[in-house]
Amino acid sequence: MYHFCSNSTVDRKSFSLLFYRAVRDLKPVWMLEDMRTMETFYEEEHAGRRIYTPSEALLYAIVHDHQAYAQYLLSRYPDEALTKPGERFCCCPSSAPHAATAVRYDRRSILGLILQQGHGAPGASVHADGGGCFHPEDGRTPLHLACELLRPEAALMLLGSGASPHARDRSGLTPLDVTLEKMRETSGRSGGDRRRCLDNLLMFTPKLDFKMRAVLDRDPQSWSRELGEETYQYLTGRSPAPLVLITMQTIVRQLSPRSFPDSLHELPIPSSMKPPGLPLGQQGGRRLL
Repeated sequence: MYHFCSNSTVDRKSFSLLFYRAVRDLKPVWMLEDMRTMETFYEEEHAGRRIYTPSEALLYAIVHDHQAYAQYLLSRYPDEALTKPGERFCCCPSSAPHAATAVRYDRRSILGLILQQGHGAPGASVHADGGGCFHPEDGRTPLHLACELLRPEAALMLLGSGASPHARDRSGLTPLDVTLEKMRETSGRSGGDRRRCLDNLLMFTPKLDFKMRAVLDRDPQSWSRELGEETYQYLTGRSPAPLVLITMQTIVRQLSPRSFPDSLHELPIPSSMKPPGLPLGQQGGRRLL
């Protein structure tokens, strides 16, 4: 269950529950907007606390996968929906947590809307520290979170929209480090999502710079078995990137973040060269490495 911080009165908490349930039950957009803005619900409160902001309402929509409401809020309030929620809603000082929330709850459709809108909203910060009451304040970005939760489709969407694969959390770990840590923790198990996260990251990371390289060097036998010899040699700097990876890295640099991932689907290249884990279901028949 998503936890929201609040310093509000009992009356507001009662209304919060009503609004929360209405979004959860996927009530029509017009009804939700009436509830969100209707001053009748806030008679005992200060005027400045009488409505949820579009940013706060969007978080509810993400949690409950109310796609119609999320689309309405993002289109109707393009400059407000992705700004940081108010202190009454969340007491933690953090950037707007909408993208991270969408990743955590695996709301790929809404994540796509957020990323598209984020390119045109000057106050938005969709790739910044997830922060917030639902996520430890460890400096991890939504991309770190996607890799930690093994959500390769979300990782691909974030990377294609401009998320940096070189971002470091407060421990100095990049998303690639997080992915390799997950591979180490679950060694020997089915690695489909882990492998897709790794392939997606490498496609957007022409220059490797990560902390886990020393760990790979210390146990070549295990890591070669886990990653495959070609991938292991590349990650440890013993061989250059394979030609197919270089090709895809060159191609994705030419794609517009505004139209990603549709632009990747439409590339006139063999399906075997398209990376696995594409959100729209077009998956390649082999690994990048």
